[in-house]
Amino acid sequence: MKFKSITAIALCAMAFISCDEDTANIGTSLTSDNDRLTVTTHSFNVVTQSIAVDSVFTRERRGYFGRVKDPETNAYVKSEFTTQFNMMEDMVSTFPKLEEITSKDENGNIIADSCFVRIILDVNNSYGDTLAAMKLRVSELDRPINNELMHYTNFDPKEMGYIRQGGMQYDKMFTMRDLTESDSIRYLTEVNLHRNTATTTDNSYYDEMILRFDKPYTDKDGVTYNNLGTYILRQYYDHPEYFKNSYNFIHHVFPGLHFETIDGTGVMARVMEMDMFVFYRVKDEFDDEDEDSKDFIMMSSTEEVVQTTKVTNDKEAIDRLVADNSCTYLKTPAGIFTEVTFPVDEISTSHPTDSLLSAKIAFQRQNNQSQASALTFNVPDKLMLIEKDSLDSFFKSRGLFNNIYAYQVTLDKNAYTFNNISNLLTQMHQAKEKGVKSDPNWVAKHPNWNKALLVPVEINSIKYSSSTVYGTQTNETPISTENKLGLTSTRLVKGTAEQPIQIQVIYGKFKN
Repeated sequence: MKFKSITAIALCAMAFISCDEDTANIGTSLTSDNDRLTVTTHSFNVVTQSIAVDSVFTRERRGYFGRVKDPETNAYVKSEFTTQFNMMEDMVSTFPKLEEITSKDENGNIIADSCFVRIILDVNNSYGDTLAAMKLRVSELDRPINNELMHYTNFDPKEMGYIRQGGMQYDKMFTMRDLTESDSIRYLTEVNLHRNTATTTDNSYYDEMILRFDKPYTDKDGVTYNNLGTYILRQYYDHPEYFKNSYNFIHHVFPGLHFETIDGTGVMARVMEMDMFVFYRVKDEFDDEDEDSKDFIMMSSTEEVVQTTKVTNDKEAIDRLVADNSCTYLKTPAGIFTEVTFPVDEISTSHPTDSLLSAKIAFQRQNNQSQASALTFNVPDKLMLIEKDSLDSFFKSRGLFNNIYAYQVTLDKNAYTFNNISNLLTQMHQAKEKGVKSDPNWVAKHPNWNKALLVPVEINSIKYSSSTVYGTQTNETPISTENKLGLTSTRLVKGTAEQPIQIQVIYGKFKN
């Protein structure tokens, strides 16, 4: 078979085929008798299997922490979150002059009035009862995390010695919907005016958690401050060069925080935004009554600095599902993918003189055996089909589906349908053909040459508005693809030698 680029005429043929089941006269209707295009179809068998996933690469902009019991396996899934805080390049210009600060102790040294971390929770994409009680432990990091290590979900900051021994540790009981905070905090009228959407359906306030770091803080040199904010302020006025950028701040002032639930089950909270605030008072030059005004600095957990989610799955429970021959599984976070083996050799040899125009395959969902309930994990909405050996490099490069070796679809009518993966099959065929010419043992050295993976993903997009004759229209532009770290699970019809999944292939051939 000739693996060629699809011509304009071939595209027209495919469009007609999708609208009309009678393809007998397609070639005649589009071309003359001298160069008539003949279109044929063929079905081939595809086999699939579940594969366990120990860890995945992630730069997920939203972290997770919590512990839940999987209703499908009765095993526990746990997530921990570690983050640094971003120091903006022009942050230095926002600090007041030393003599302007009026927050001072009895010895005349500047102090922070308060310091806290605010976590805004994405409750709509979290799991569990919003009023279930959990206990969170926040620990200070000892040093900056190696950026090459932390982007995999099996990275353990505790095991690797990144938690500072004797450093700041903060325990807090929490619920995703915090009803203990005052209205003034929950509405965030002063520090959250830049936001215009809420995470709750009543659109009145943000589901958030406040971690107050107002107890005495001791740095690595043994110096004790009245709170963490005072330590940060004095570091600035002693070493302003430490605040030039995020790298300096993280390496010289504060490496970051680790978040882990240490008690409670039933909640997996998704972090939508995390900010650290340091409040102090300054002289108000416009106040005739000689009163002070409050001011603050804010540092945020953003994708420009290190963020990582550690995922712990029950290996025995995962292995039991992988061994289930009645279906294949998709399970996140970092649980199970479905591997697809394509009959590339058969597709290429069955029509050796034809060109591959289209290849369509659908992966049908099976209903979960356990009874659906409010605690059942969501079904993955978006799925990517990607060449198996390209998986790691794709996510490291913050890739987007390109319809060459990576394809993305959304669940529709209880199936994940890829309408044309001909480029993937062409690439596999050409890679083997080229490899075998240079090395007779190429296939043995590349056992995944004809394999792809089904991977649940999350697409990061930028929203923007544009004006049309019908009014304002909101559009989204995808900017990156991430491994899904939320709790999802589904079963797919398995392709076996006895009962394979069918891939529908369309070939085209010109008379001359």
